Amino acid sequence: MKEVLGCIRRADKDFGLIQAGDTVCVGVSGGKDSMLLLYAMALYRKFCPNKYNLIAATLHMGLEPFDLEPVKALCEKLEVPYTVEKTQIAQVIFEERKEKNPCSLCAKMRRGALIDLCKELGANKLALGHHRDDALETLMLSMLYEGRIHTFHPKTYLSRSDITQIRPMAYLPEKHVIHMCKTLDLPIVKSPCPANGVTKREEMKNLLDHICKTIPNARELMLSALQNEAQYGLWEKEKK
Repeated sequence: MKEVLGCIRRADKDFGLIQAGDTVCVGVSGGKDSMLLLYAMALYRKFCPNKYNLIAATLHMGLEPFDLEPVKALCEKLEVPYTVEKTQIAQVIFEERKEKNPCSLCAKMRRGALIDLCKELGANKLALGHHRDDALETLMLSMLYEGRIHTFHPKTYLSRSDITQIRPMAYLPEKHVIHMCKTLDLPIVKSPCPANGVTKREEMKNLLDHICKTIPNARELMLSALQNEAQYGLWEKEKK
């Protein structure tokens, strides 16, 4: 866990992710990224210079099978209060609207529901499990499908809801997420979504893998580009 906590500490320092007295809600999908984030944020409470409260929440999309008992057991072990909110998001997307490309709308609906849930639970920060490779894949999606240079930021204040989204694992490579989930034997819940694994994001993941066969350090260079303030500065650090 040393590298995981080191990446979280670095992101926290660079972007001011956590302030003393925050109540941070980890959005837990049950996948590897959010499960590792949950585990890491529970440990980080011991080392973070700013003491914070930690809770966790899962949106039930209305798809089955979706067994959350292992997640509940882990939260109890970590002493993290856990909430499951049932929604009809899947019904809206797949039955009512019959979306052919459901991911974008689904992400917006899930994010909105999570933000509402954060407010109900008294959290002022929503922690999401996006890692370094997610940021690079989003960058490539924006460039190749939208014609713009854009990706998510490790810290985003949402003024309408007065909630701040944070991505503590923004510096962590996906390969290390996979390794640590296996090492820790974290309970991963398989996604019941019918679009799982057949998305444009998956295409970008494969494209990045192909690029790295020719340029092995391509991911590191792309991450550096995100922070190059002289050019785009998409990941501008917090001013001290």
